[in-house]
Amino acid sequence: MGLIAGAIAKAILKERGGWLSSLVIGLLGGLVGGWIGSALFDHGVTGFFSLWSWLLAIGGSVLVLWVYGLIQGRRS
Repeated sequence: MGLIAGAIAKAILKERGGWLSSLVIGLLGGLVGGWIGSALFDHGVTGFFSLWSWLLAIGGSVLVLWVYGLIQGRRS
C-alpha cells in the first residue's frame, strides 16, 4: 500500500523520484494519515481493501511530500 500511495502522491504533486522514495513517502504517509484519521475522525487505517485506508494513506503521503518540499525549498 505504501508504494502505491507514495506513487499516487508523487503524481498528484508532480514530483520525481524512484520506487524507493515512493515507498518511504507512502509508508510515512500511511502513518501520518492513520494518525490524523484516528485523531480527527476516530477511525484510522483499517486494512488494505478499505477505501478509507487508501484515502488516509494517500492524503498523508501528499502531506508528507508537501512538508518535505517546504523543508527542501528552505535549504536551497
